[in-house]
Amino acid sequence: MSFLHPEFLYYMLPPLFILFGLLLTQKEAQATFFSQEVMNRLRVSANTLTMKARNALFLIIGILIVIALAGPVIKEGKIEIKAKSADIMIALDISDSMLATDVYPNRLKLAKQKALEFLHLAPNDRIGVIAFAKNSYLVSPLSFDHEAVAFLLKNLDTNSITEKGTDLMSMLEVVDRSIKNEARRYILLLSDGGDDKDFSREIAYAKEHNITVFVLGIGTTKGAPIKLANGEFIKQNGKIIITKLNEKIADLATKTGGVYIQGVNSNSDIKAMLREIEAKAQKKAMKSEEIEKYIPLFYYPVGLALVLLLLATSSMSKRESVHLPSMFMLGILLFGVSTNLKAGLLDFVELKNAQEAYKKQDYKASAKYFDAYAKKSHSGEAYYNAANALYKQKKYKEAIENYQKAKFDSREDRARNFANMGNAYAKLGSEEELKKAIEAYKDSLKIKDDKEIRENLEAVKKALQEKKQQKNKQQQKNKDQKQQNKQQQQKNKDQKQQNKQQQQKNKDQKQQNKQQQQKNKDQKQQNKQQQQKQDSQQNQKNNKQDKEDQKQRKSKQQSEEEKKNQQKSAQDNKKQEKEQKRQKEQQKKKEESLKELKSQSKQEQQKNKEKEIKSAVKIKDMKDRMSDAEERKWLKALNSQQNSYLYRLNKEKPMKEEFNEKPW
Repeated sequence: MSFLHPEFLYYMLPPLFILFGLLLTQKEAQATFFSQEVMNRLRVSANTLTMKARNALFLIIGILIVIALAGPVIKEGKIEIKAKSADIMIALDISDSMLATDVYPNRLKLAKQKALEFLHLAPNDRIGVIAFAKNSYLVSPLSFDHEAVAFLLKNLDTNSITEKGTDLMSMLEVVDRSIKNEARRYILLLSDGGDDKDFSREIAYAKEHNITVFVLGIGTTKGAPIKLANGEFIKQNGKIIITKLNEKIADLATKTGGVYIQGVNSNSDIKAMLREIEAKAQKKAMKSEEIEKYIPLFYYPVGLALVLLLLATSSMSKRESVHLPSMFMLGILLFGVSTNLKAGLLDFVELKNAQEAYKKQDYKASAKYFDAYAKKSHSGEAYYNAANALYKQKKYKEAIENYQKAKFDSREDRARNFANMGNAYAKLGSEEELKKAIEAYKDSLKIKDDKEIRENLEAVKKALQEKKQQKNKQQQKNKDQKQQNKQQQQKNKDQKQQNKQQQQKNKDQKQQNKQQQQKNKDQKQQNKQQQQKQDSQQNQKNNKQDKEDQKQRKSKQQSEEEKKNQQKSAQDNKKQEKEQKRQKEQQKKKEESLKELKSQSKQEQQKNKEKEIKSAVKIKDMKDRMSDAEERKWLKALNSQQNSYLYRLNKEKPMKEEFNEKPW
């Protein structure tokens, strides 16, 4: 056996021994004033532990507690513990499309929150970060320092890379170059998927280089516009662009052995993704360590100390009596936990059979013997013992009758008889019996005062008071219920009266409706007759009006024919005048066109002269310039000079002009 913390033994046991040594050797305060002989006469034996014995127990308890604190153990053997880790690269899309606000607060901020939560949930894994858009850059290599990785991750935004677009192939190439000497590489891709619909090239590259891609889709299929920092929206051909989650990126995950999960606002998606990665990732052993395995023994001294503490603190003098509360005594009386031990006076029983039956708890046979003997001898003791046997059978009424018949000369016997009679009344439990039990207890106490009987008396008084309170409450409830019933009956009567009045009103209303309908029919009949009269009068008026209209039409037709003839003659005159004006205008246009032709011919002659002069000047200048061959050589030499580029992990790709390329 050995100790895990032996310093407790070294630093706590010596002061403990010194302290208790002083306590055990110190004399009592009274010993300074009285001799030992006087102290022995004055001291009353209480059958308890002495002060020295109690202090000795406390010393042992202290030693056991110090031993438990030292941690006693038994060596069981050694266990080798290996630390394993999975290497995971987080690839974060920081193209402009990640600024869309179809998720809160936007796609990029939500993706960064997911990545930070992943760092928190995987403290034992090496994690790195790659940021990508059109090109990809290594932000942090694989590291156990998650705080440094989180710091770099928080500072990423869409301005970190100037080239716009989403190129997943460049991201895979950076992963391949940054994680070397690994049989399998794992990527957690946080992206909206870009605009490509076919990822066959990326899938083939990932399979060839043993890269497993786990995709967490950021965004929604409904999409949202892309809002820049200045408040403007990205447009193409004058229209605001709506970017949506590209669910085709799921093929890149499933076909490379990974998993695709669409992101949500809670952390359930990143927790599910971590479970999938841990299930599929092959963890490698980072380091191993051997530790000792022990069997603890501290609970043995602790348990022994507790037992000794109980012994040292729970010893009581025999002179002190322990009083049970009155309510507990009432429970004994009412529920029969135990019976009154004073109920039997077996010392005075003269009949052997009755005594043996009572001892065997055959109370029925014992009651018969005692009752038969009491009827013959009219002995108070026989009635008393018969009552006790009936009490044991829970025949409390018959027991009370026998207690009442029992007569004694001794005060103690009469007191016991009244006490047991009170117990029998209390067992019946009704209000009247409880009152009789109180009277019986009082009669017993008048003869001889007894603490137990007084407690029973108080308990029965409380029970009686509770009975009265319950009875009063029940009576009050009954009164309230009767009052409520009366009120309900009155309400029902009022409701019936209202229903009758309402029915009468409905009948009156129906009668009025019938009368109104009859009036309406009469009114309609009168209206029809009136309308027929008006129609006949109107027809007569219309006939007269038609005759007058025919006469007016004839007169109008004649006047209209005369007007038409006059208009035709006027129109013919106007046409002749217009024709004459048109001929004059044509004559003028011909004269003007001749003048313009003459002026144009003069201008062409002047231009030809100027061209001849310029061509002569150019011929003179060409003599001083280099030839075309020399010019081509010079341009070739300029173009052959080497360009300079920033260092990238992936190869430089030629920029292709795509006129339909989206501006993110």
